[in-house]
Amino acid sequence: MTIGIRGMGLIGGSFEKAFRREGHDVLNLKNASKDEIRKCSLVIVCLPPLMVEPWIKKHALDFADGTVVTDAAGVKGVVCDALRDTAARSAWTYVGGHPMAGKERSGYANADADLFRGASMIFTPYAFTSEVTVEWLKSIFSEIGFARFVVTDPVRHDEMIAYTSQLAHVVSSAYVRDGLSKSHLGFSAGSYQDMTRVATVDPDIWTDLFLSNSSVLDSVLSRFIDRLSGYRDAIRSGDAATLRTLLAEGRAAKDSAQ
Repeated sequence: MTIGIRGMGLIGGSFEKAFRREGHDVLNLKNASKDEIRKCSLVIVCLPPLMVEPWIKKHALDFADGTVVTDAAGVKGVVCDALRDTAARSAWTYVGGHPMAGKERSGYANADADLFRGASMIFTPYAFTSEVTVEWLKSIFSEIGFARFVVTDPVRHDEMIAYTSQLAHVVSSAYVRDGLSKSHLGFSAGSYQDMTRVATVDPDIWTDLFLSNSSVLDSVLSRFIDRLSGYRDAIRSGDAATLRTLLAEGRAAKDSAQ
């Protein structure tokens, strides 16, 4: 099968290497001709969220009938909403996608054929999307190591990603900006490493991600700040009973989420 990939950064490059290892032909679609694009049975757009819809619409007449087009953008609402009408009237199929895999470092140089081994892949099909197409996508992506597939709607996707990914990156970035981080050597161990692991983000990519999901992220971040205030207030006032309760609730929440 011929698979076309637009965007050869960490994710696109990892898709390229993984699918090539499985014996598929992979085309870099950056400067591809219409004839090259029409060879592709599957197209994966690995561009920042705000660039996905323009690229797909630009090439809407280039995809062969029956081609399946998906993407790897970390937000789905802005992408899926913008492509709904185009997808509904086309002979090719668009299904929103988001691989739950990555590294602290971006770029093709860090691409890895094993990046998706054991990872989750999220699909956000439209109500009019054929279930057969979604199952076909699952089978293709399972070839390169994806172990779990979640099929949901864009609203639910963006809410969960705001919490499980975007909030973590905001917190990590804010945490490491404290002046004490410059002197952490000799005083830090696993906790510091865990908290700062995702602070080395690409500012341009993550600014787009945050702002493309701003209303949901704002809500999640505001709730987090409110919870932090509870800990701060208890520490300030020496309220051991409240602090103990908050810590116990956090432990119970972690245990129940496992």
